[in-house]
Amino acid sequence: MLEGLLIGLGAAFSFQNIIMVVLGCLIGTFIGMLPGLGPMSIIAIMIPIAITIGDPSAALILLAGVYYGAIFGGSTSSILLNAPGVAGTVATSFDGYPMARKGFAGKALTIAAISSFAGGTIGAILLTLAAKPLADVALLFQSPEYLAVMIVGMTAVAAFGERGRAYKAVLMVIFGMILASIGEGSQFANRPRFTFGYVPLQDGISSITLIMGLFAVPEAFFLILDPKRGQYKGDGQSKEINNMRINAQEAKEMAPVIGRQSILGFLIGVMPGAGATIASLMGYAMERNIAPKAKREEFGKGSLRGLTAPETANNAASTGSFVPMLTLGIPGSGTTAILLVALISLGVQPGPALINDNPDIFWGIIISMYFGNVVLLILNYPLIPYIAKLLAVPRTFLTPFVLFFSMVGAYLVSQNPTELYTMIVLGVVTTLLRLAKFPIAPIVIGFILGIRMEDNLGRALTDPDYTGFSFIWERPMTLVFLLVAAAMLFYPMIEGRLARRDRKKARDSQVSQD
Repeated sequence: MLEGLLIGLGAAFSFQNIIMVVLGCLIGTFIGMLPGLGPMSIIAIMIPIAITIGDPSAALILLAGVYYGAIFGGSTSSILLNAPGVAGTVATSFDGYPMARKGFAGKALTIAAISSFAGGTIGAILLTLAAKPLADVALLFQSPEYLAVMIVGMTAVAAFGERGRAYKAVLMVIFGMILASIGEGSQFANRPRFTFGYVPLQDGISSITLIMGLFAVPEAFFLILDPKRGQYKGDGQSKEINNMRINAQEAKEMAPVIGRQSILGFLIGVMPGAGATIASLMGYAMERNIAPKAKREEFGKGSLRGLTAPETANNAASTGSFVPMLTLGIPGSGTTAILLVALISLGVQPGPALINDNPDIFWGIIISMYFGNVVLLILNYPLIPYIAKLLAVPRTFLTPFVLFFSMVGAYLVSQNPTELYTMIVLGVVTTLLRLAKFPIAPIVIGFILGIRMEDNLGRALTDPDYTGFSFIWERPMTLVFLLVAAAMLFYPMIEGRLARRDRKKARDSQVSQD
């Protein structure tokens, strides 16, 4: 490994590749900040440019920089506008946006920058140390294990519901799964489903359209319904952005969250098909579940832990997703699928032999991530006061800007106007759901995981080694994951029942005393 690291250092720190890292981070940060324009589209557009570079190492370093740069910069629009720049920063808006509205936009952006840097750097360290062993472990996972892991992710939605009202979160994840089932089925029915005879819906709903419809469009509607929503609260210092620093107590609270979510995010990123979006949502749910009661109540209202967790997890996951891509030739996310296409187009065959056959590419990409994370921190941190000045712009001016880029992002995915109509309809439905106090995050979880669950369930049921659902008890890892999922689902319900019983006892005791 030492020899490989030396080769990687030589490749990553050549003048050409340093320029590629900086350029990739710049492009990625800018694209990540714009609502709706994710890294997938820009990387796909840049593949012909990358091929003209000629050097596979330089080309892949450039495209990789765009990827993790977009994840790093995507938090900006999530925090300031409640319009996630990329799918992986959806969970960032849950507490980042309320924090900004309270007058702590600068602090929120600082926490996001530090968490992103820490998650990306720790992820790069784990990638360096464990790429090959983790690839071997990933090979042990088959469709039953992936299905069980997805179910664990589904049951984490209980964390997003009000205490004692986990059923609302469950209903929303089912709604997300229904949305995911629209279009042609991949496993059980290779024919259109829930399209109502409308041909453009056969391709299904894109994740960008869904996210914009769930978060960006409702913000515009709520601004119309409540104009005061555009007036940010706080102590009046938010316009000056002099609250960027975090104190020792906040840093102490962030440290264990960063440690846990770096490992969790990286491990989720290693699993093919998971990615940064799932990592951020599961990281958020995990921290809310394990937080003390007093801290748990802060989630959704501007929690420091609620902002740190997803920003750490998504950046660690974006790094971890390179493990299956480079060592197995299996994309770890939608974006790494595009990167895989670029790699093959450059004449490089990913897989177990890549480490030995092309050590300059394998180790060069990994080493460039260390430098890239430093570049991203240097680029983003000094810009926080200027970026946060967006708060000084009246929301009546910002809203059309957000809607414009949301529509552009939704349209560019498939160049189908149906995506625009779908986004507006989802925005109206989401607005009504929010007025009824339903949590929105579980819809994203149900949508993202629903498709993958169907694929893995189909493969597990058609596996000739098993009869029906016998894979559940014939594969111990699958059974363990399912038991964990059951515990995660029923614990909040039991906790809510016990809480209601305690409140009833307290009321009865008060009545008897009176």
